[in-house]
Amino acid sequence: MHGRGLFAIRRIRPGTRIIEYTGERLEEAEVDARYDGAAADDPHTLLFRIGPRSVIDASVGGNAARFANHSCRPNCETLQEGDRIFIFAIRNIQPGTELNYDYSLEIEARHSAERARAFACRCGAPRCRGTMLAKRPRPRRRGRSAKRQRKT
Repeated sequence: MHGRGLFAIRRIRPGTRIIEYTGERLEEAEVDARYDGAAADDPHTLLFRIGPRSVIDASVGGNAARFANHSCRPNCETLQEGDRIFIFAIRNIQPGTELNYDYSLEIEARHSAERARAFACRCGAPRCRGTMLAKRPRPRRRGRSAKRQRKT
């Protein structure tokens, strides 16, 4: 996938809390100052949002959790407890298996195709959606679509 990865050293059962995602706590203004210019366009940051204006930056004071890669068919998930993030197993994981979760990254609503390509997924899952970005919500349809309605 990408980078080092994080691997199980023993069997892990579903529901097991594996590791906390740690790092420096930053407010939005500090993130903007630290990751301006070219750094703002780098899709390989180690930021994890924990609130509307607050993030964990695992590049400073982070632990092994920062090496967990993205997968469209993950074996883990992240859960927030207060202002802390934990990685939990969602299925049986055997020793030597790479630990991964769906990043579901969010970037600016209006972005270029080039910017979206920077977040391409290479997880190799059979139903890979091709991106580490969050799934877009489908618009709800009410009744018949305009194209299907008959003129009377």
